[in-house]
Amino acid sequence: MSQPRTAIVTGAARGIGAAVAKRLARDGFAVAVIDLDEASCADTVAAIEAEGGKALAVGADVSDSAQVEAAVTKVAEELGAPTVLVNNAGILRDNLLFKMTDDDWDLVMNVHLRGSFLMTRAVQKHQTEQKYGRIVNLSSTSALGNRGQANYATAKAGLQGFTKTLAIELGKFGVTANAIAPGFIETEMTAATAERMGLSFEDFKKGAASMIPVGRIGTPDDIAATASFLCGEEAGFVSGQVIYVAGGPKD
Repeated sequence: MSQPRTAIVTGAARGIGAAVAKRLARDGFAVAVIDLDEASCADTVAAIEAEGGKALAVGADVSDSAQVEAAVTKVAEELGAPTVLVNNAGILRDNLLFKMTDDDWDLVMNVHLRGSFLMTRAVQKHQTEQKYGRIVNLSSTSALGNRGQANYATAKAGLQGFTKTLAIELGKFGVTANAIAPGFIETEMTAATAERMGLSFEDFKKGAASMIPVGRIGTPDDIAATASFLCGEEAGFVSGQVIYVAGGPKD
């Protein structure tokens, strides 16, 4: 590569997204760090630049078509045509079905599903022109069903169908599409879940680890390592797959 390929990671201000963005920068990509608020991306960008990498902070609501188009155009102009996309942006609005509001459902669908659709539609133009691309969608073990997460589980299962369809449609352009389904990962999001359940985060983590075959919970870096492989040159014959990164079998 005469110049580094450009990767976009959504929801990259913190947690799994930040870890993936940093890892891809270490792998040699120029990385666009996208989150709702551009200022919140500063830490991730600073960490990448401190290691000699190239990064750009971009504020965008991935569920808004105009904002997505503007964001991808900005990335293409300032970093180069994006050929790698990691759709990680996500939110939780957990509740049991009978308590779940219309907004709880719609917000989760809009960020996870509509957001991934809009980002991918915008980026695929660059991928098909370059005859090269990598798409990684963040699913979850919750796609298999999880109490209190009818919205989230549905969205994450939907992303798996989306991934397989992308693999079929875009394969002839040299574009692969895969999904990573994390298990229990230590992030601000899981800490917030513990708090909502009235548990200390340490007890919550301990309980989760006791049910995981490898005997520990996951870290954002565990997910970033898998994303690194799927976004790399050597993963060109891996497409349409859902990889459960959960410390044990899930599907």
